[in-house]
Order: sequence, then C-alpha cells, then structure tokens
Amino acid sequence: MTNAAGLSEPAALVGDPARANILTALLDGRALTATELARTAGVTAQTASGHLRKLVEGHLLSVAVQGRHRYFRLASPEVARMLEAILVVAAAQEAGAPRATPRVSPALKEARTCYDHLAGRLGVGIADALTSRGLIVLDEEAGDATEAGRVWLARFGVPAEPVDRTKRMFCRPCLDWSERRPHLAGRLGAALCRRCEDLGWITRLSDSRAVVVTERGQRGFAETLGLDLKVLATRG
Repeated sequence: MTNAAGLSEPAALVGDPARANILTALLDGRALTATELARTAGVTAQTASGHLRKLVEGHLLSVAVQGRHRYFRLASPEVARMLEAILVVAAAQEAGAPRATPRVSPALKEARTCYDHLAGRLGVGIADALTSRGLIVLDEEAGDATEAGRVWLARFGVPAEPVDRTKRMFCRPCLDWSERRPHLAGRLGAALCRRCEDLGWITRLSDSRAVVVTERGQRGFAETLGLDLKVLATRG
C-alpha cells in the first residue's frame, strides 16, 4: 500500500457527513450502541449499520458484544488524534469565513473531553499551569514530568509512570481545535482527567463531550494550580 492509498482510505471514511457525526460522537471515549449512533448521525438504523461496518473494517472503530447489544468506540487514541487534527484544520477554515456565530458551543469551548483527556479552555489551562510551574516540559512532539513534577503528581494522586501495557506515550501536546493551543494527551492526560473526575471536580454531561466544573472543582483547581475559572471563561 502506498502512502497515498493509506491516506485516502481513512480520509474517505471520515469524509462522509454521517460517518463524521458518528466518529465525533465517540470522541469522548465512550462506547455507544448502533441505535444511539444512528440517532446522533440522523440516519436510519439500517444506514447506520452500513456506516458502522465500514468504520470497523477500516480500523477506525472497534466493537464489543455484551449480551444482545454491540457497543462501538474509537479503535485507538491515534484515531482520536487524527479526528482532533482534522477539527483544528476545519476550525481554521471557519475562522476565515464570514459567520454570524461560531459553531463551537460555549460548553464545549469551556471544558470537554478529547477521547480520554481534558480539552477546551480547562484542558489548555491545566497544561499552561503545569508547564509554567516547571512541573512538566513540553516540546512539539512529547512531554515529560520534571523531578518536581513527579513529586507533585504523586501527591495529587497521579503516578508519574502509570503502568500501560500498550506502551502509549506518557505525555504529548494535543493541539486544541477550539483554543488553537495545546492541552495534555497521552497517559498523563488520561490520568489527570480520571483523577479530576474521581475527586468530583468535574462531571460529564449526558449525550455530550462537555464536562462541567463543580464548585469543589473550582476550589480545587484554584488551590492546586492557581486556575481562576472565571478568568478562563473570559479568554479568547
């Protein structure tokens, strides 16, 4: 397979509007049924079944069977990264076109999940806080915790070297499509998201990638990272 063919096949799969809706609905890392995805894509169950088959065969989705139900999710973090990169390009194109209002909902722009890590103003704010305090270092491709950062992460309840059998990268910058600046992905980004959820700092909205910062979370982010979420809400 040539590089061109390798590019064109997933591009063709993503290019269909219904399939694009299915894929973006799964960008928060959840697994959904064919019925749920058909509703999200605005197509019939039969049409959704055909789209899902193509996405599974194209290795963009994986499927798990539980009882009578089949659950679909993104096949890997790399698929999520590809979709987010496309959204970055799409957002840049929209910025150059005259529009009365932006397509990005305020809730998604403020805080959302990007596969298994935090994005939006909240995700970018966390990345900024950790780097400005010298707790992590980032370059264009990867990131790592400093010695001080490993101590901070351990106290926060996130091991600096979590066990991961897939050998997934520990930390990398992920360009945020709404903020145009990086948030944290990789094992570290996923672990931080889980920890914030376990602490009750964030809650997920049903049928959405958006997350809400709780009152406990507002205090926690302010005390641990110096994040003033009211200030964050006025940026951009």
